[in-house]
Amino acid sequence: MPTHTRTAGEPAVEGRTRTRVLVITSVASLMVVLDALVVATALTAIRTDLGASLAELEWTVNAYGLSFAVLLMTAAAVGDRWGRRKVFAAGVAVFAGASLVCAAAPDVGTLIAGRLLQGAGAAFVMPLALALLSSAFPGQLRPRALGVFASVSGVAVPLGPLVGGSVVAGVSWQWIFWINVPIGAALAFLALAKIGESRGPDGAVDVPGLVLAGAGTFGLMWALVQGGVVPAVAGVAALVSFVVRERRAAHPMLPLHLFRSRRFSAANVVIFFHWAPRSGWCSSWRSSCRRGSGTGRWPRDSRWRRGD
Repeated sequence: MPTHTRTAGEPAVEGRTRTRVLVITSVASLMVVLDALVVATALTAIRTDLGASLAELEWTVNAYGLSFAVLLMTAAAVGDRWGRRKVFAAGVAVFAGASLVCAAAPDVGTLIAGRLLQGAGAAFVMPLALALLSSAFPGQLRPRALGVFASVSGVAVPLGPLVGGSVVAGVSWQWIFWINVPIGAALAFLALAKIGESRGPDGAVDVPGLVLAGAGTFGLMWALVQGGVVPAVAGVAALVSFVVRERRAAHPMLPLHLFRSRRFSAANVVIFFHWAPRSGWCSSWRSSCRRGSGTGRWPRDSRWRRGD
């Protein structure tokens, strides 16, 4: 098992190790993105088996995205301090354990809790997968590696409905979660055994920054999922406070001077437009739940309107 810890400034690894890093991180990203999408195809079966209401079906979709968005920046900061490989493997293990909870859920409340935990695990996988790739590949090879990574995870978009529908129709909806358990266990083991450790250049954790970023993201996501002006305003206020905090912090979790670089800013814009359509939380949850009602439209039954 690799034990040497590299910092951001050390030379990238070579040869087979690079390939291992690319394969492990790409498969992990495919697993977490795929699971964000396949559940929409299982909503009708979940409603039938667990007696879920419309509101509960919404949360089986939205809980994943909520915890994922809130913990994303926290995960990156924790990985820089305690080791990207260890935190990445922990995220994969949490995701696999949460999948087990979802698969064995006796009721919809347990399923929603499992989905919330899945999103948390995914938040610790995606940013650290990119960090591990950047650490493993030198500058001239990095764009190609990131392109492969993005292509593999992007395959989840067309595969999600196909795989989800096939599994639900051929076996049962629980298997869209069961399949993650052995895959996640294997990936966590391989990450610890085959990937060298790396850390960020600054090990300090900006706790106030983490709190403000998490609160701001939660407020905005809650407003998108549940509606309401107050959560949106509170989220914006927290994010503005976060920016002010990062300008003054001795060890900012997001150094704002990086955005002076056109290359850095452009890369972030590209990443946003690459991942936003793949998650699709803002535009797809209503249509997903309409399909879950089994009617293809908003249910008119009063039980569904009340969310009972």
